[in-house]
Amino acid sequence: MTPTAAKAAPLGKNYRRVFSATVISSLGDGVDQIGYPWLASAVTRNPLLIALVAVAQRLPWLVFTLPAGVITDRVDRRQVIVLMDVIRGCITIVVAVAVLGLGSQLPKPSAIAGVVGTRAGLYCVLLFASLLLGFAEVLRDNSAQTIVPSIVDTSNLERANGRMISAEMVANTFIGPPLGSLMIAVSFFLPFAVDAVSFFFAAGLVFVIAGEFRAKPRPIRASGATTTLTLTGRAAEASWKAELKEGVRWLWGHPLLRPMAIILGVMNGVGAMQISTLVLFAQEVLKTTPIEFAALTMGGAVGGVIGATAAPRISRRLGSGPSLWLTLVSGAILPAIIGMSSGWPMVFVVFSVATMVAMIWNVITVSLRQSIIPDHLLGRVNSVYRFFAWGMMPVGTAIGGVIVTVVEPWKGRETALRSPWIAAAVIGALLSIYAIPQLTTSKMDAARADAHRIGDATELHRPTGAPPVE
Repeated sequence: MTPTAAKAAPLGKNYRRVFSATVISSLGDGVDQIGYPWLASAVTRNPLLIALVAVAQRLPWLVFTLPAGVITDRVDRRQVIVLMDVIRGCITIVVAVAVLGLGSQLPKPSAIAGVVGTRAGLYCVLLFASLLLGFAEVLRDNSAQTIVPSIVDTSNLERANGRMISAEMVANTFIGPPLGSLMIAVSFFLPFAVDAVSFFFAAGLVFVIAGEFRAKPRPIRASGATTTLTLTGRAAEASWKAELKEGVRWLWGHPLLRPMAIILGVMNGVGAMQISTLVLFAQEVLKTTPIEFAALTMGGAVGGVIGATAAPRISRRLGSGPSLWLTLVSGAILPAIIGMSSGWPMVFVVFSVATMVAMIWNVITVSLRQSIIPDHLLGRVNSVYRFFAWGMMPVGTAIGGVIVTVVEPWKGRETALRSPWIAAAVIGALLSIYAIPQLTTSKMDAARADAHRIGDATELHRPTGAPPVE
């Protein structure tokens, strides 16, 4: 297939089903982007307790990402997506029922600013549900990302990822949050009920996809004939530790993905540090209502749609390296602007720009990983990458809550709520100095060329049935 033909080729019905499932699930998540933080702020005004809910949701990315990669490479990825969406739907139903049972004890949204103290029972449900949802999200998202190369031609990965990320952004932050704010005005129960239904619908769409989506066997070329490695007996029962080591060795030995994972980990940690107390910053510094808070998050959707849609064209015009530099430089400038702002419209604009460049990063780097990591290692290497990239998020979230708590007695509540944004700008500037020389177009092009050459060459020269070596 020629490049031109590949670009024009349809992405296929399996892609459309995964795409639709992602959009529906993202719509429910967008509703809960308002529901969860607003509910947390209704049960407590303590910044550490609010940050702890976000820590619980992100902690699985630190402790479960690596095992999730092994699971992804061992089982049918489609079945994992279905099972995890069903589990997430069930967990969300529990939260919805808990909120419904304690609804009379919750203040109306307009009265939240005056609430002091916690509703311990509901807070515990919220905390543990966030933790369990995080575990399911890790396994589901890793499987979903590794299934895309199985249903889309390699030359169309950027187009497929760009469309999916763009639609996900529209549902997640453009349609979902306003809908969630309207639901909260009626009842705290509604956002969680809608999210549960969205998970079940998404699971149904992926369930009807035909075919098996397991990792491809390791290819072998011996004596002029290409075969696949099939292990039996003890070799087939390779320990999880050995499989994890294989994925870690592959990524750590890659001259581009290793620094990219570390850089993204720092960026995500810093981003989580800012967002950990965003609901308090929005309510107390920007003086937002639920509707205005929803509108504030829509700024990210506007920029995200533009960034995800335009990423392939920007990458071709500027080159992959300079396209990623946009994200790095913005991380040094935009948080400082937010930290000095006092009105939500300005923050809306900054969120738009920040999310636009973040989506450009996502489309380029996700497509890069999908194209250069061997399929039989894709789940594990992807999980190791995400261990670095996402594992820093609970750490950053906790740091954000600590910063506010430490600064408040010293400089007052408002300055404390602004502090994570100012700290993020300083860290972003230092990170840019280190990262820009590491992420160049020439390095990314070389990585793609090496992956293509290795894929066409002999991977292993040994008798079939011998244990895998790396």
